[in-house]
Amino acid sequence: MPDLWRAVLALTMVAVPAAAKDAIMPAQKPIVIAHRGASGERPEHTLAAYELAIEQGADFIEPDLVMTRDGQLVARHENNITDTTDVASRPEFRDRKTSKTIDGTRHSGWFSEDFTLAELKTLRAKERLPLLRRGNTKFDGQFEVPTLREVIALAKSASAQTGRTIGIYPETKHPSYFASIGLPLEAALVAELGAAGWDRADAPVFIQSFEVNNLKALAKLTKVPLIQLMDAEGGPADGAQPSYAAMITPEGLKAVAAYAAGIGPAKVMAVKADGTVTPLVADAHAAGLKVHPWTFRAENFFLPSGLRGGINPAGHGRLGEEISRHLAAGVDGFFTDFPYQGVEARDRHVR
Repeated sequence: MPDLWRAVLALTMVAVPAAAKDAIMPAQKPIVIAHRGASGERPEHTLAAYELAIEQGADFIEPDLVMTRDGQLVARHENNITDTTDVASRPEFRDRKTSKTIDGTRHSGWFSEDFTLAELKTLRAKERLPLLRRGNTKFDGQFEVPTLREVIALAKSASAQTGRTIGIYPETKHPSYFASIGLPLEAALVAELGAAGWDRADAPVFIQSFEVNNLKALAKLTKVPLIQLMDAEGGPADGAQPSYAAMITPEGLKAVAAYAAGIGPAKVMAVKADGTVTPLVADAHAAGLKVHPWTFRAENFFLPSGLRGGINPAGHGRLGEEISRHLAAGVDGFFTDFPYQGVEARDRHVR
């Protein structure tokens, strides 16, 4: 789509309109969610990563959302932007380096909430995993930090140009922390979706969070379907539940279904590393919940030992086979850093 960038730039100069014949949620088949874009091949959370993911056939692009000092939503993996931008090399921001406790863990670096959007726009993205994705480092310094509005504009423009419905799958990062410093994410996110005409139950949007209370708050603010993220260990940072393990019991899943449309579990919670299928997918479906596990990556470092393609952690193994295991288990979609491999595996499965 050679004209895509020009269309995106034109759209982001004004508020995103709500089109009369706007896109709706894709048809019911397993969805491919581009995790931070095609982040296996471009620095994550850049328009370039999202654009490549769309070209590779992803149904949804995923922006992790954090806040700026002036209350703008931008796409970064964490509010600590040290490892994903060139901020450490910028002398004008040297005095912004600090330490903070976020969700009970101490972090040092530079943080999105200490910068205005205009200041963040002077920074450039860089590869977060340079040892595993050395090829991506050639793009360091080329791309800006995108706003949520720019991501929405890209999805809308790509939908119009390709004839496919391209959705967004935003994650609210550290919502309790941001609320504690006077920068709540929920209202800002709902406002952006409303401006885009995407505050509908059938809009091509899922909102996800590892916390519970902010999803319950969002359920009162928007009709967009919500996804409760879950990790294999630990529990929600807001303390709303004692553990994720307690949330995946049949009773726990019924409680999740009262405010969310689905769950996003760590992949090993659905299918173990040895290929054993757990009861999670069946139990979630029985509770009326969709299941979108995360994250499928091609590097040996992230693959189960039986699917690795050698001993080099950065080498690639049999990602398609791992995805196929989960599709056979009945998942409704999945997050991947390599959308083209996800699309291939999904399309083989649905034939």
